[in-house]
Amino acid sequence: MLIVSEAWKAAYPGAAVGVLAMRDVANPDRHAGLDQLAVELEEQLRARFTDRQELKALDTIQAYAAYYKRFKKTYHVQLQLESIALKGKSIPRVAALVEAMFVAELKNLLLTAGHDLAVVQSPVKLDVARGTERYTRLDGQEQETKPDDMMIADAQGIISTVIYGPDHRTRITPATRKVLFTVYAPPGIGKLAVHRHLQDIQAYVELIAPDAVTELLHVYSTD
Repeated sequence: MLIVSEAWKAAYPGAAVGVLAMRDVANPDRHAGLDQLAVELEEQLRARFTDRQELKALDTIQAYAAYYKRFKKTYHVQLQLESIALKGKSIPRVAALVEAMFVAELKNLLLTAGHDLAVVQSPVKLDVARGTERYTRLDGQEQETKPDDMMIADAQGIISTVIYGPDHRTRITPATRKVLFTVYAPPGIGKLAVHRHLQDIQAYVELIAPDAVTELLHVYSTD
């Protein structure tokens, strides 16, 4: 499903990108079982972490921090983890498919984007941005890419970048019945961690929609 460019392989040895495609899914406004998982995870995170230095010392956070530092940015999942574990905030209770992604993201700390697969148009390519491409971010704002940032694009244009996140065109909506999740993992994370993360998302989606069918669960890497 994903074409991996030679430029990406050359630029990011040791990196990986995971893809999970599922059909016959549902996206209700809320799901009680998923909300309960979110509460349990929040409690686990607060019990595990007591200060910011503990968070920053995690291997996964350090791998992403090194990537983001190149672009003078801070890994936003780290900030979300801090807000939940140290400041008493909650995982957003949003539409179920997006909440499933958030729960997995906070559990495993791996950067994930979600898309309506019915809107995504083949071919889909993993590549490295030149810094001249533009796309409409999830918040509706136009964005120019950062040079050398990892990105994924379909036949119509960019659907996500690491630094600026997913696009608006392929966003998950209440009508989504086919979903695509992609996971960006910089060097230092590894294929196994990405695969397990995808399995967590898969399990959460199946909790929401027991009849959901997995069309693809795969990790692409430079190995």
